[in-house]
Amino acid sequence: MRINTSRFGRIDVAAGDVIRFPSGLPGLEDCREWALLADATNDALGWLQSTTRGDVALAVVSPRRFVPDYQVRIPRSELTPLDITDIRQAQVVVVVGTTGTSLTLNLKAPIVINLEGRTGRQVVASGELPLQYELTSARPPLKKSA
Repeated sequence: MRINTSRFGRIDVAAGDVIRFPSGLPGLEDCREWALLADATNDALGWLQSTTRGDVALAVVSPRRFVPDYQVRIPRSELTPLDITDIRQAQVVVVVGTTGTSLTLNLKAPIVINLEGRTGRQVVASGELPLQYELTSARPPLKKSA
């Protein structure tokens, strides 16, 4: 599938790479199919690009890359629609925002993607997590992942 985007120009996305969000995302309920793209200049950054609206792309990151002790507790009922049977099927990303002077991460409402089933959902995590976790210039050391 070919998508004309405002941020990346014309891109080709294989049908098998499309991630379906059955309920859309809050505020973007009409956007139900997305592609997860790598950023060409920053390996920590990814983009959720709507396949139906070329003008809609969300910057996303793996939260543990910037908040090593980040743990998300999600009610089982929130994950049921994703049909996740093994936690290794899940990829958790958070949306990057800006306050105008700094970058923030929405740690309270991560996006969970079932990598095998190609479905996703933004969920509200349990516990005291910030909607706007401000990134500082002094980043913690990166954790090695398997």
